[in-house]
Amino acid sequence: MATRQSIEDFISKCQQAVEFAQEQYNHTARQEHYNADGYTEALKALEDAYNEMAVLALSANSQQRERLNRMRLQLQGIQNDLILQRH
Repeated sequence: MATRQSIEDFISKCQQAVEFAQEQYNHTARQEHYNADGYTEALKALEDAYNEMAVLALSANSQQRERLNRMRLQLQGIQNDLILQRH
């Protein structure tokens, strides 16, 4: 079973990835294609967090899985925004 602290640490890591991705999204919106490295790094961080979440969810209880699911939706939302952003 996943510990409460491991879930908290992971949620914090995901929130940092979301914040970084939002910064890159905003920066890319202003700079267009000149921010390719940060943009790619943000997408990779989101994908890594999503993959790690899938593993962690296997050992989580129902309440923890609910928190992870809400975070998954946030990750997917910003990931979609980054992918669909028009240049």
